[in-house]
Amino acid sequence: MATVQDLYSLIAGFIELGGVVVAILLVMSVIAVAVILAKVFQFWRAHVGWRSRAQQAVALWNEGRPREALDLASAGRSASARAVSLAISMKTDRRLEKPEIEERIARHVAQDLHDLQSGFRLLDAIAQVAPLLGLFGTVLGMIEAFQKLQSAGNAVDPSILAGGIWVALLTTAAGLAVAMPVSLVLTWLESRVEEERVAIETLASDILATRLAPVGVAAPVALKREVAVAG
Repeated sequence: MATVQDLYSLIAGFIELGGVVVAILLVMSVIAVAVILAKVFQFWRAHVGWRSRAQQAVALWNEGRPREALDLASAGRSASARAVSLAISMKTDRRLEKPEIEERIARHVAQDLHDLQSGFRLLDAIAQVAPLLGLFGTVLGMIEAFQKLQSAGNAVDPSILAGGIWVALLTTAAGLAVAMPVSLVLTWLESRVEEERVAIETLASDILATRLAPVGVAAPVALKREVAVAG
């Protein structure tokens, strides 16, 4: 309980020194932490980065075992597994042409990645605005410090100016303290989404690059790579 009270006192003193700007930065930091925790939980639930099931499904597909590949991919919760499952189910439908399959998969993947990227703009805005807001607080603090210096007249005390300057610089430090970790975490989240996108495109391409052989062909040659043959 004492620790909570000490923390509250520390935050209250910090806000008292930095004023409204520090209070706004504190609110922004709380929002950023909440969004980051929500994104980490979302990534965990969506199995971002879990590609082993999708890779195994593609391997089964290439071995000529489409039913097993579809069952394995359909049981996955990751975006890559869902994309592979969709690719297999549409690829086995001989009524669908490859361009139509590619378009449907692209729409499905775009929606999945859009969901994963939700909240990124807010984090980016916080990372960009926080240091500017801190600098704005510093400018306001410097103005106040020089006003006090001017009102002191001939009885100028250097400590007044020094105290005003370090309090003013406090807001810049607070802004950077908010912006830097948010920027780093945002970069990490964006890299995870990009890795997921590349993996999905690669795995889906592996499915689309093969075609089922006519019924009755043995399993080892049930799948063959599509190649362009002139003439």
